[in-house]
Amino acid sequence: MERILYVEDDSSLIDGLQYTLEASGYAVDNARTAKEALAFFRNRQYDLLLLDVTLPDGTGFDICKEVRGVSTIPIIFLTASDQEISVVRGLDMGGDDYITKPFKLNELLSRIKALLRRSLRFSRAESILEANGIRVDMMERLVWKNGRQIDLPLVEYKLLCLFMQNPNHLMPRELILDRMWDGNGNYVDDNTLSVYIRRLRNKIEDEPNMPRYLLTERGIGYKWVVR
Repeated sequence: MERILYVEDDSSLIDGLQYTLEASGYAVDNARTAKEALAFFRNRQYDLLLLDVTLPDGTGFDICKEVRGVSTIPIIFLTASDQEISVVRGLDMGGDDYITKPFKLNELLSRIKALLRRSLRFSRAESILEANGIRVDMMERLVWKNGRQIDLPLVEYKLLCLFMQNPNHLMPRELILDRMWDGNGNYVDDNTLSVYIRRLRNKIEDEPNMPRYLLTERGIGYKWVVR
């Protein structure tokens, strides 16, 4: 049974969502503060984190930052704000998805299932990818640049693997979205993909503003060039 850590302090939301998740077959722990959430995370094994942004003693961003220091576990932010700056901040902190309140339970469940499915698929990989000074151990989900380990959240990791598995091949944006989000374009738009690409470049390129490996074909897509 997959276990979810649900971090939320609003009593009017907790019982209903926790009941729905448990009825869908998940084991759920609820934490109402950032401190309590980190204590749960350190002492138990989870498959996914569901983080409210606003908490009594901090934010979901604070939790995400701590977790990303040690884990690539899938993270979904629940936020009352759909402003771009909030969305981008959540993604830049290492979140894999976000959903704004109020939300439809079925939509949230679909996103949870998709993230868990992709996480499981990648965790079963058993190969090494290597090019341009980048090395990926797909079995351990570890990435190195020039011998130094770098941390990539799940979506960035998936993007890197996708590009490295298709070297010197132009990949249209539509194909990337289809491969990354199981063909459901309703969940991610072009702007969000651009944010992920920019974040990935900042970590794997020597000069992100003048990329040599992950190149853009404007209006078409991206290409991983092996040099």
